[in-house]
Amino acid sequence: MDQRIEQLRGSLVVSCQALPHEPLYSSFIMGRMARAAKEGGARGIRANTKNDIAEIKRTVDLPIIGIVKKDFKNSEIYITPTMKEIEELISVQPDIIALDATDRLRPGDVALEQFYHQVRTKYPKQKLMADCSAVSEAVRADRLGFDFIGTTMVGYTKQSAGFQIEKNDFEIVRKILAAVSCKVIAEGNINTPEKARRVIELGCFSVVVGSAITRPQRITKSFADALR
Repeated sequence: MDQRIEQLRGSLVVSCQALPHEPLYSSFIMGRMARAAKEGGARGIRANTKNDIAEIKRTVDLPIIGIVKKDFKNSEIYITPTMKEIEELISVQPDIIALDATDRLRPGDVALEQFYHQVRTKYPKQKLMADCSAVSEAVRADRLGFDFIGTTMVGYTKQSAGFQIEKNDFEIVRKILAAVSCKVIAEGNINTPEKARRVIELGCFSVVVGSAITRPQRITKSFADALR
């Protein structure tokens, strides 16, 4: 395996993202956030949009999981939904490109299988991560040939609504690990050091933490709510 990606093994990836309506929305700020994450011990970064990724690459030399979030009226999929977003990411060369790999159709009623083959045909050497919400989706992604499977979408789809990744000692993570052959990256509501350590103990290749580190408005709210 590529040495840059291998350094993610057993390590923390910090998701440095801010959407247009959020206070920290700025490529410059995301670059600084990535630098702070590196100084804290992160071994990789997950980032959104080519501008943020380009700035982060100027700031730190860490492996990057790249995505583009974009909303479409005719599809529920918003994480790297079409080839246009793939091309945007290719232009800044993230180490891994992550995309929604749930059972839902992409814009234009494109199924995951068709989209995956489009990407693989054009960019056969690009490492791809499947953001899944269920064990069955992880199995399908593994069969298709994804390099990594993420639990990113657990709780964010109709079939996983209300489900928490940490339920029953990360039951869904354990089931995915037992069912697939490719590397699993735990992501989604991993909001304490103890949870991060646990998913690595269970056998995940890496763990992504986002809001608990990089969204101060959410961190502040948790404290403020506890005092009300």
